[in-house]
Amino acid sequence: MNTIKNLHPTNKKWWHDKVAYQIYPKSFLDTNGDGIGDLRGIISKLDYLKELGVDIIWLSPIYKSPFVDQGYDISDYYAIAEEFGTMEEFDELLAESKKRGISIIMDLVINHCSDKHEWFKKALADPDGEYADYFFFREGKNGNPPSNYRSYFGGSCWEPVPNSNKYYLHMFAKEQPDLNWENPALLQKLYDMINWWLEKGLGGFRIDAIINIKKKLPFSDYPADRADGLCSVERMLEEAEGIGEFLGEMAEKCFHPYDAFTVGEVFNEKEDEIKDFIGENGYFSSMFDFEETCYGKSANGWYASKPYLSPEEYKKCIFHTQKKIGDTGMISNIIENHDEPRGVCHYISPEDRCPDSKKLLAGIYFLLKGIPFIYQGQEIGMENMEFTSMDQIDDISTIDEYQVALRAGCSEKEALDAASAFSRDNARTPVQWSAEKNAGFTTADKPWFYINDNYKEINVEAAEKDENSILNYYRKLLKLRKENPIIIYGDFKMYNKLSRKLFVYERSYEGQRMLVINSFSEKPVKFKAPADFDITKSELLISNYDCKDKSNAFTLRPYESRAYLIK
Repeated sequence: MNTIKNLHPTNKKWWHDKVAYQIYPKSFLDTNGDGIGDLRGIISKLDYLKELGVDIIWLSPIYKSPFVDQGYDISDYYAIAEEFGTMEEFDELLAESKKRGISIIMDLVINHCSDKHEWFKKALADPDGEYADYFFFREGKNGNPPSNYRSYFGGSCWEPVPNSNKYYLHMFAKEQPDLNWENPALLQKLYDMINWWLEKGLGGFRIDAIINIKKKLPFSDYPADRADGLCSVERMLEEAEGIGEFLGEMAEKCFHPYDAFTVGEVFNEKEDEIKDFIGENGYFSSMFDFEETCYGKSANGWYASKPYLSPEEYKKCIFHTQKKIGDTGMISNIIENHDEPRGVCHYISPEDRCPDSKKLLAGIYFLLKGIPFIYQGQEIGMENMEFTSMDQIDDISTIDEYQVALRAGCSEKEALDAASAFSRDNARTPVQWSAEKNAGFTTADKPWFYINDNYKEINVEAAEKDENSILNYYRKLLKLRKENPIIIYGDFKMYNKLSRKLFVYERSYEGQRMLVINSFSEKPVKFKAPADFDITKSELLISNYDCKDKSNAFTLRPYESRAYLIK
């Protein structure tokens, strides 16, 4: 198999060798006893994150918000939500992070805002006025919405304006009206806001839902794709052209002057567009790899989707990403985030789930080309909740998908099982710090959301005491990445492509070669090294087992992972 070339190191950027950690503030750590995580809690754990090996912290939205969509509905881009703290505490977080060599990036949510934002309030007050053009207000058609688009959260993308024949567009919840990027006055206000935060000392941004900013105008109907008579709004987005003009201008006026690290939430990109997104002088520094998270998802809904990937499917997804990115730029690798179920439950079947397989999963994705992102709690192997009732669900998209399943003929149990498997709420249970009450997350009688019942077994405190814990394995992986440029800049080559259980790949750089060997099997698997790779002359970099032997043929133990280096 041909070797897939990586970035040339002469194009090195300050963020290439970094590891990022996503914090969902509401669920990270509560220090004032109100049951909600806060900025002070993040500050108190900076040393923990530094010891883990984190270089960049990505904060999910902390802006002022009604929290209809957990902060992704922003009512004031210049204010910190009271639930999390004050601007003074945020400045302290910036300063304390800087002392530890950690950069802070924030969520940049600029496809939409909250319906409580001053701009939208003014638009509603005068649907024909200046601020109405900050959004998409359109006349209805024969008593119906302007088009038949279905929002990401279900139902029409169009919400009627009271006492009017007009509707406004919202691709997400009705409380999240879409911003009109065709309006230069709006864009200038967005650019001013972005630069204001960068001037404060932010390292950059994760850019939310950015592919949605370019609409196909005028808003025409498409054939319905479900029984509700609506069509996914993604159909309209697929036909929209010219997003590069928006993104290029934003990069030029905001990101590039500050040498900011930016990672885009980019879906459905065309392969010939990747260089525009993350190539040299691209719109963004990086973008997330969603190949695996999207695999097996059905357009019909969660009920028709695969709850977890097989090893063969996971391997197929990874190879496809590594191949399509090549030496174009730097991808950002994830196994979970705030929008996905826990990675160990999506990529590892229930019967295979154990500490060794969790370490195996970490080893596979951490040693790939790209920037690793860790989601809070991932480093201790946190798992999905076992929801027993929809009364436990908070997420608006999960509630919609439950109804979709029922309408498709699923039983209440089948609908609940599908909702539970994919719910974003799985990632939003509080971090399990200890075996104490509420997993050490809060002293409040009741946290804002449910604590996973397994917190007494899976928690940071217990992991700290166990030298063979998942947490300590993550620490080894992060240290390994910093010490070995081959992991950052090495070319990629896959072996044993047809094997159902073996996942083997090579990284090569400046005369060095690293062989990464993984067995996704509950039973012993025989392995023989490639003919041109002599393990007897190599160094064992890391393994989730105690390895004494050095031979070119051996038997891998259940869920064993190894990485060898030849200098």
